[in-house]
Amino acid sequence: MTTAATGPRAGRRCHNALNSLHSTHYFSPDLGREAEAIGITHPRAVNFAVRAAALGPVGPGAVAAAFYNYKYELVARHVPAVWRTAAPEQVLAARLRAVDATLRRLLGEEAVASPEMAEAARLALRAAEACARGARPLYAAHADLPVPDAPHLAFWHAATLLREHRGDGHLMALVSAGLDGLEALVTHTATGRGMTPKWVSSTRGWSREEWDAASARLRDRGLLDASGDLTARGVALREEIEQETDRLDAAPYAHLGADGVARLTELGTAFARTASAAGAFPADLIGKA
Repeated sequence: MTTAATGPRAGRRCHNALNSLHSTHYFSPDLGREAEAIGITHPRAVNFAVRAAALGPVGPGAVAAAFYNYKYELVARHVPAVWRTAAPEQVLAARLRAVDATLRRLLGEEAVASPEMAEAARLALRAAEACARGARPLYAAHADLPVPDAPHLAFWHAATLLREHRGDGHLMALVSAGLDGLEALVTHTATGRGMTPKWVSSTRGWSREEWDAASARLRDRGLLDASGDLTARGVALREEIEQETDRLDAAPYAHLGADGVARLTELGTAFARTASAAGAFPADLIGKA
């Protein structure tokens, strides 16, 4: 599976499908229920805990750095206090239970037990063999976790590795482009492919005034126009960032090869579409509104 060449956009498309499936648990009532069972009830605390638990009982600085676009003060309200409620090992176990319940509910027992799920797990784990730990804290932390035995959980674990590997590389590209965390959110939202301002403001901790100030900085750089849309320069910068992210994330998909990437994309897209059709994501999550 490693002989055929694969292009960067093919890797990006594959990642997008796998990331959709990975992300279902963040919006799942199963996650809230499992988190509450170990004493974590605040939605922001749940989010910080489940994604950062692989790092160990770290402080707010490490979480804010690794997550990048969350306001530090928001993170510090919940971290490290959340580790006094539940140890990272408890959080990781609760997360995996929530993922199990979520995928079974959204995809159905037949899909979870299908040969296609086992095939997707094998392909995604094969791709993840070529991920690199250097300068990638979230990927490296998750790569130290054991691979679950059940195929649907192994697939989700591999999708998580590939998502965090690309995400860590994406932060490198954002820093190189001179976009801080909030500016990255503003420009991503302006593409129409990011979270709506409503979801950003409710989850990332930034005020309206801070959003407006970031927008003003971006207008001064010629990246946003007066209506808040990307200028031609802004569109070009966002595409340069994605291309650099593709470059930094090329190894897993080159390792898997074009045929493997095409098949993994096909399988991941089918599972992600089934999950979305089952109500995995809020209807107002993505867009400019």
